[in-house]
Amino acid sequence: MMVVLWVVPFRALAQWIDDPVVEQKLQRGINNIYSIEFEKADSQFTAVIQMRPDHPVGYFFRAMTVWWQILTDFDNESRDEKFYGMLEQVVTMCEDRLDKDPKDVAALFFKGGAVGFRGRLRVNRGKYVGAANDGLVALPVVRKAFELDPQNYDVLLGIGIYNYYAEVVPEKYTIVKPFMIFFPSGDRKKGLEQLVLASQNAKYARVEASYFLLQSYFVYEKDFSKSLAIARDLNKRFPQNPVFHRFLGRCYISLGHLGEANDVFLEIERRFKKKQTGYDSYDGREAYYYLGKYEFLTGKIDLSLRHLYACDSLSRIVDKGEPSGFMSLTNLMIGMIYDMQNKRDYAVQQYQKVLQLKEYENSQRDARLFLQQPYKRKP
Repeated sequence: MMVVLWVVPFRALAQWIDDPVVEQKLQRGINNIYSIEFEKADSQFTAVIQMRPDHPVGYFFRAMTVWWQILTDFDNESRDEKFYGMLEQVVTMCEDRLDKDPKDVAALFFKGGAVGFRGRLRVNRGKYVGAANDGLVALPVVRKAFELDPQNYDVLLGIGIYNYYAEVVPEKYTIVKPFMIFFPSGDRKKGLEQLVLASQNAKYARVEASYFLLQSYFVYEKDFSKSLAIARDLNKRFPQNPVFHRFLGRCYISLGHLGEANDVFLEIERRFKKKQTGYDSYDGREAYYYLGKYEFLTGKIDLSLRHLYACDSLSRIVDKGEPSGFMSLTNLMIGMIYDMQNKRDYAVQQYQKVLQLKEYENSQRDARLFLQQPYKRKP
C-alpha cells in the first residue's frame, strides 16, 4: 500500500450535470458496485455515457465497476489492461476539458481519480515506481481541486486520504520511504479527522470514506471497537460485499468475540464453496483459517484439522512470492494437533516446516519450543 491510495471526490455531480435522471442512474450504479452487482452497475453507467458522452463521469464509474471486479478476484490479472485502458480514456477526456478551462473542477476530479486508481492497481501488482509516478501526477490535481472547492466534504476525502497515509504508510512499509522524498509531508491526526468528516458528511463518497476509515482504524490505529461499528454498518448496507464481510469477521476476532466471528466465517465459507460472486480463494483461505482456529480452541480437533488442511492448500495457490502468515500459523497449528493426537513424527515435520517459513506472531519461536517438548493443551 502506498500514498497514491485515492478515491475520486463525488461531490454534487448535479452542479456539473444538471439532470436528475443522470444523477439517479449514477447513485444506483454506485450502490450496485458496492453490492457486487457488476452487470447492473455497468448498465447504469453505460446509460449515463449514452446520455452525456462528452462528460467523464460515466466513463470513470464504469471503470470503477472493473476495479471492484479486480478487488474481488484479485489473482485474476486478465482485467488489468482493460482497466488501464478505461482509465486512460478518462484522463484524455479530462485533459481535453482542462485545455479549454484549467479550472474545470469535474475534469480535475476525474483526472485525479483515474490516475490515482491506476497507481493503486500498480501498487497491488508490485509496480512501485509506476505507482509513485502516478502519485506525483495525481497529488497536484487533487490539491488544485481542493483549492477550488475547500468546503466540499467529498473533496476532503481525497485530501484526508493523502494526509493520513502519507505519514502512516512509510512507517509501516519501509519500501515506500525512498519514494516519499518527492511528496509533501502528511499529517496522521489531521488526515484521520478529515476521513471522519467525509464519512459523516460526504454526499456521494460516504461508503468509500467509511471503507478507508475502517482500514485506518483496523490496520494502523488498532481501534477495533470503532472498526467493528463501521464494519457492521457496511455489512448491513451491502451484505453481499465480501470485502466488508471479511472485515466484520476480523473485527470480531480482534475483540475476542470468537463465537460471532465463527458465524461470520461459516457464512463466508458457504459463499466461497457456492462460488458466489466476489468470494474468491482469499476469502476461502481466511475463512478456513479462522474456522480451524476456533475449532482448535474449542477442542474439535478433527474438524479443525480438516479446515486447516483446506487453508494450507489455498495458501499454496494464492501466496505469491513469500508464504503468508496464514501458511505459517496454519502449519504450526497442524503440528500442535498432531502432538495432541500423539503423532509425534508428523508434528515434528510440521514444526520443521514452520522454521522454513516467515515468522508471524512468534510462529518460529513456538515451533522451536514444541520441537524440544511436545505441545500439550493446558487444562
